[in-house]
Amino acid sequence: MELERWRALLCVIELGSLSAAAERLHYTASGISRMMAALEQEVGFPLLHRRHEGVRPTSECEALLPSVRKFIFHGENCLARAASIRGLESGTVTIGTAYSAYYALLAHVIARFRQDYPGVLIQLRNGYSTQLAAMLEERQLDLCIISHREGLFDWLPLGRDELVAWLPADHADADSDAVPVSIFGRAPYIEIFPGQDSDNARLFRTCRIRPNTQFTTTDSHSACAMVEAGLGIALNNSLNSHERGRRMSILPLAPRQSVEIGIAAVRDASPAVRIFLKALLCAFEQKNDLVPMLS
Repeated sequence: MELERWRALLCVIELGSLSAAAERLHYTASGISRMMAALEQEVGFPLLHRRHEGVRPTSECEALLPSVRKFIFHGENCLARAASIRGLESGTVTIGTAYSAYYALLAHVIARFRQDYPGVLIQLRNGYSTQLAAMLEERQLDLCIISHREGLFDWLPLGRDELVAWLPADHADADSDAVPVSIFGRAPYIEIFPGQDSDNARLFRTCRIRPNTQFTTTDSHSACAMVEAGLGIALNNSLNSHERGRRMSILPLAPRQSVEIGIAAVRDASPAVRIFLKALLCAFEQKNDLVPMLS
């Protein structure tokens, strides 16, 4: 029950509502409220600000959250190991990916996995690589598909992916074989994940380029639409460039630029996570032609 209370707290914070958390977790609103009150009595200070428009964590609760996530992670790991000893795999596997191109592969692996382990809950998250790596270290994820980042996790390389320029179809350089990296310092630039430690931002720092940012977004689909509308140019992974519209040109950079793609996974993974990771690696070995990768 203690573990369940802390899980409920994270759900309340994520949704910003006691009633929404109760609905998701299949409790009554009063039941969730009593669980939060019991936690606050146990720790000795308020965990939530309760307002008419919703709830949010107190500053004391914010300071406690990293330890709460670790507690839940190790608690679920213990329960999963106990289930494994009984011969029944159970638990939760939370997966992140920075690349929508891998949704189909992940869905295939999840479908096959659930046939063999119906008791395991699968959760899928998306984001940019640095964000997902941080979530992994905070135990909000069990594994993620990202470009290479340093961290306290295992790194399993899959290959290399090229960074490419997105140009409007009528751009003066749209028919070129490649575009210089310096173009992003001149042409109107559509920045994806502004102000974050993205692959794009890392490239600009390495090449000492200050992009001519005119528009920002946190979604590759909206960046594509803006490029097609002629608002500017964008920089993205080749992985995120497949099945885009026909009204833009996708070109390599000069000099060519690439990043290493791989799977980052927690080091003390539960049995369920280890089995899922093995299935995912097998799927990549069998379907390595899904997305072109550089050698």
